[in-house]
Amino acid sequence: MTVWIYIDTSKDAGDADYLKVFATKDAAETWLQENDPEGVAFEYEVLE
Repeated sequence: MTVWIYIDTSKDAGDADYLKVFATKDAAETWLQENDPEGVAFEYEVLE
């Protein structure tokens, strides 16, 4: 299983908006289109 991670480097670590985790690529792409069109999210494998 994987998730998609977005990090807003304009925020400080620990800020509620610094990190976003999306369950699907589509969810990440939709959020990025609406909120940060130049941003990227990367795929990360969930450790079990």
